[in-house]
Amino acid sequence: MNKQDMLLRTPLLVRFCHVFIVILFILTALSGLSLFFPSIKAFGLVLGTPQLVRELHPFLGGIVFILLMFMLIRLAHHNIPNRDDVRWLKHINRIIAGKEPEDIPIGKYNAGQKILFWCIMSLISVLMITGIIMWRRYFAQYFPIDILRLAIFFHSLAAIGLILLIIGHAYMAFWVKGSVKGMISGYVSRAWARKNHSKWYHDEMNKIYLEEQKTKQAQSNVQQNSQ
Repeated sequence: MNKQDMLLRTPLLVRFCHVFIVILFILTALSGLSLFFPSIKAFGLVLGTPQLVRELHPFLGGIVFILLMFMLIRLAHHNIPNRDDVRWLKHINRIIAGKEPEDIPIGKYNAGQKILFWCIMSLISVLMITGIIMWRRYFAQYFPIDILRLAIFFHSLAAIGLILLIIGHAYMAFWVKGSVKGMISGYVSRAWARKNHSKWYHDEMNKIYLEEQKTKQAQSNVQQNSQ
């Protein structure tokens, strides 16, 4: 991989966090489904006995929440909606057909990715709040039965919604060629960035240009001082 033709899109720390989220989310989702649907209790066997699944599920979910909050802190500023996102959404039919308009400047994430980001963050927050309320070992005894029933209901809805969103997220990553490779290595080609995220591409190229100018200026100053 020639770094001269690449742009860093995903830093190493974010990539590691993403990997851990994927692994832990799969374990949390499978264990949750085995608890909610006893007929598919085999899903929970990845964690051991049903008793162990019941004990580990809340802790795994809590870790996923913490990791996603880290991602929120790191990525929220890239996911602030703007007017270009509205223009992008107006062309959603063309975009789905693979004819994305080139005249709309797109930042690091497009409108669809931003919607997905905020939906995931919202749903994981609902899961965390309702999960704490219904956590029988520590907190459930402090809430009336009606609140527990509501917590179980919304926890289940949020869980199903989040699973579907993650599946959609994975599908889109494979659909947009180069996305998965970019997540694994952290780098994307400049051509890919220019085609899929034109505004982010120009911002990054401007940063590179300014850094190069600073380096040249520093080298020039060193040469002048040495003469």
